Amino acid sequence: MFTGIITDVGRIAKVARETGGEWGDTRMVVHTNYDVESIDIGASISHSGACMTVVEKGLLESSAYAGWYSFDVSDESLDKTTMGSWDEGRLINLERAMTAKDELGGHLVTGHVDGRGQVLDIEEIAGSKRIRFQTPNEIMFAIAPKGSACVDGVSLTVNEVGKDWFEVNIIPHTAEVTTLGKLGIGDKVNLEIDLIARYVARYLSHMKARDD
Repeated sequence: MFTGIITDVGRIAKVARETGGEWGDTRMVVHTNYDVESIDIGASISHSGACMTVVEKGLLESSAYAGWYSFDVSDESLDKTTMGSWDEGRLINLERAMTAKDELGGHLVTGHVDGRGQVLDIEEIAGSKRIRFQTPNEIMFAIAPKGSACVDGVSLTVNEVGKDWFEVNIIPHTAEVTTLGKLGIGDKVNLEIDLIARYVARYLSHMKARDD
């Protein structure tokens, strides 16, 4: 479980897309400023909104980053998220799994991507950026004004909602400490809907089916 508050921006150092290997189809290596010695093998880390499991780790010398770790990606994750287009050098938003003592500064985020969005428009407003994302129809039911949405792992408040889009406001701090400040029109992003909205919708669907 995560909060949508980014704590590091890592860099994809290597992408090995192979088949028939002992560890699976795709392994990605991330350079990070996290203290990797405090990260357990098997730990969960959110990578621009997608939760992945650490399988290897190590320290770096003579680098802008403190250490590295790797994770394996299934074909399902490559197909359902933006990870299929990730290559060496890409910057990604990182968040370690929350603990019971952490401050919940964003909203509850699972790290399970519900769909991919696309940047439709970016408008500069008083130092901030208003960004409009085209959104898959199947998750629009959970996007509400003043509600929460997770975009590339970042917890954001929804400003406005249209038929197949929603807008958020990115303040200068968020633009600086995440990858959202580097987005351009046409860029794809990972989207996760609000956890509470997901279960409310499931409950209502179940009740309707029972009544029918």
